[in-house]
Amino acid sequence: MAEEKELRYDPAAIEPKWQKRWADDPTLYAADPHDSGKPKYYVLEMLPYPSGQLHMGHVRNYSIGDALARHMWMRGYNVLHPMGWDAFGLPAENAALKNNTPPREWTLSNIAGMKRQFERLGMGFDWSREVTTCLPDYYRWNQWFFLRMYERGLAYRKKSKVNWCPECATVLANEQVINGRCWRHEDTIVELRDLVQWFFRITAYAQELLDGLDKLDGWPEKVRTMQRNWIGRSEGTEVDFSVEGGTEKIRVFTTRVDTIFGATSVQLAPEHALVASFTADDADLKAKVTELIDEQKKARESGDIGAIEKHGVPTGHFAINPYNGERVPIWVANYILADYGTGAIMSVPAHDERDFEFAQKYGIEVRRVIKPAGPKAEEPELPFVSEDGVLVESGEFSGLTCVQAQKKLQEIAAKKGIGEAKITFRLKDWGVSRQRYWGTPIPMIHCERDGIVPVPDEQLPVLLPEQIEITQQGGSPLGRVPEFVNVTCPKCGGPARRETDTMDTFVDSSWYFYRYTDAKNDTAPFEPAIAQYWFPIDQYIGGVEHAILHLIYSRFWTRVMRDLGLVKNDEPAQRQFSQGMVIKDGAKMSKSKGNVVSPDDMVARFGADSARMYALFAAPPDRDLDWQEDGVAGVSRFLGRVYRLTMKYAPVACGANGAAAEAPTGTSLKLLRKLHQTIAKITQDFEGRWHFNTSVAAIMELVNEIQAADAQLAASEVPAPVIRELLTSLVLLLAPFAPYLVAELWEELGGEGVVLRAPWPKSNPELAKEDEIEIPVQVNGKLVNVVRIPAGSDAEAIEAAALADEKVQARIAGKTVAKVIVVPGKTVNLVVK
Repeated sequence: MAEEKELRYDPAAIEPKWQKRWADDPTLYAADPHDSGKPKYYVLEMLPYPSGQLHMGHVRNYSIGDALARHMWMRGYNVLHPMGWDAFGLPAENAALKNNTPPREWTLSNIAGMKRQFERLGMGFDWSREVTTCLPDYYRWNQWFFLRMYERGLAYRKKSKVNWCPECATVLANEQVINGRCWRHEDTIVELRDLVQWFFRITAYAQELLDGLDKLDGWPEKVRTMQRNWIGRSEGTEVDFSVEGGTEKIRVFTTRVDTIFGATSVQLAPEHALVASFTADDADLKAKVTELIDEQKKARESGDIGAIEKHGVPTGHFAINPYNGERVPIWVANYILADYGTGAIMSVPAHDERDFEFAQKYGIEVRRVIKPAGPKAEEPELPFVSEDGVLVESGEFSGLTCVQAQKKLQEIAAKKGIGEAKITFRLKDWGVSRQRYWGTPIPMIHCERDGIVPVPDEQLPVLLPEQIEITQQGGSPLGRVPEFVNVTCPKCGGPARRETDTMDTFVDSSWYFYRYTDAKNDTAPFEPAIAQYWFPIDQYIGGVEHAILHLIYSRFWTRVMRDLGLVKNDEPAQRQFSQGMVIKDGAKMSKSKGNVVSPDDMVARFGADSARMYALFAAPPDRDLDWQEDGVAGVSRFLGRVYRLTMKYAPVACGANGAAAEAPTGTSLKLLRKLHQTIAKITQDFEGRWHFNTSVAAIMELVNEIQAADAQLAASEVPAPVIRELLTSLVLLLAPFAPYLVAELWEELGGEGVVLRAPWPKSNPELAKEDEIEIPVQVNGKLVNVVRIPAGSDAEAIEAAALADEKVQARIAGKTVAKVIVVPGKTVNLVVK
């Protein structure tokens, strides 16, 4: 009984012991200097927002990265595995409103709590590089980058229609509006407002961002597709239609200029500038246009503007087709958007589904100007939208293919000054102004004499005032702090006002991973030589929900830094991995849904190793994991088996001297074969698709096989050096998944140094090779039996073994074997008649 108690696995005793030891060794997870000469490996999980507590969804994400980091340490790499906090943001202001707690105090308190959780989970982060984005030593460099962008015309200010979240009381970027609602408040409908805002000219890099996706082979295709669609490149032509009786021109963008002879109307967005002049003296038209604007607004709010029921009104005005001089009516339509393209289209009902639907509804002429190629081609039903055709009823261009006509019509447009070839992008410039307090102050000053004046570098950072009343009314809270707002103009010395908007918090997360490489630098964002060593990130890990927001912004920021001469890489990360979600009660685990499971509870009941290992074992990392608490208990029981097995035979393993005297046979060979097959399997999993669930399953199978041979081990039928190899390798294979238990067992086995620096075990192909293999035998495609044959047998031997099998002979008795198909090492199929 005493021995049984001694061998009881007790994570509550083991884990705090090792947590303290690790905390006392600040170099344990520290990366070597960039000039160490070692090959580097930069593994990074997206930094968390310090909302208060980690949940098991976080644990899954960070366990994936931590397992990879530990594996690469054991492979001899110089590993950088840092952690920080995406610490600015709306929840801190909401907490201030709700609890009367200053945002800084609330945020730093949450960071301290979450850091304790990370440390208790045994995460191998290099805390010496910790970054907290709400502290001045970080956000001063946000301001520095803003000034550099302003100097290069990449940061600018303009009045525009912006997305406004009433709940946040601030502006949202286009990427932060999901199905017409705020990305933070899924039930809050986003409004459109006209405001003067600061923008980053991300569109200057649109083509490069698009082209770069083709080189990101290590990124999920789903992420790349989402970015391609968001960038939305369209090749076409811009053409000017003159307004009859006036000097105005309506510029339209079309990808099908070859159909322009079939344009039977021009349609404007309700908020197109020309519409205002049409409605100025026409109250009836104005009322109808207002209705269209309301319909458009409701469609935006529903999140699917493309599904809007199409309505329009004729203006009574006409436009002139520049190619044939034809007079066509000008309409206002609710499905045309002022902020998309030019806000105007030429409507060609015969060759566009949307235009056709509108024309049918309002009786607008439908004129076919494209027909299928070929003399015998039948006229298809309209609308005919294919570009595989030739022009008809198109004057001198009739008979040309669509592609030929597009080229010629573009040339004529340029020659006559009526238009030009044009490439457009769905991507819009990034609106970065936020009317909130808890963010990076925009380092600009408004002077009555000199206009907009940048804050000089030597005056950075522009500090956030710490004591401030936060409300959700009346614009930015900073505007109500005179000591912040009122400032001396650095250019003329006169009175001026600071910019009171703060930056979008996605600015903070667009470059934080560069700061990790040189986190204490107080003279620059980072030292370029250090960043050059570490970048690009070898493996970046985070949810697919960041595919458009964070990942596209960070790709833009890297290119800006490259053009500033700070980095040489074009992309921030060589490989990107999007982990699946943790699902509980049918929904993604999140604080807002009230279905979170605290890792603190799991650690208290089962230990950190069990919580981490369950997160990796329960599903492939890229798939959603359906939370089951019984699964954590099951992993805990398995780790208990590993603990008892290792402790039982540790004295034997520690007493082993040298290698086994003879080549392994019998049980020893069987166990070593399983061990080296497991080593090969797990090594391949780390190098390939990260099937950590099958890695853990393989370790479980290995433990089962060792325990099945317990009688032989206890009877000393397995030599001590073999037992030592089995247990030592088992512990090393577990090291990325269960660091606490492994540290304890490594010490019991007399391992040298910390297990993190022990070499990863290598598979011996000869030992891993099976003596015999199983070959399924089919007769006319149906499985009859499985035969065992010596590994490496040739086709002739495999055929003979199949034909000699009793079940096979019974099945083919009295029949003729017409053909024998042998796939060596795989299968045998007998074709009989």
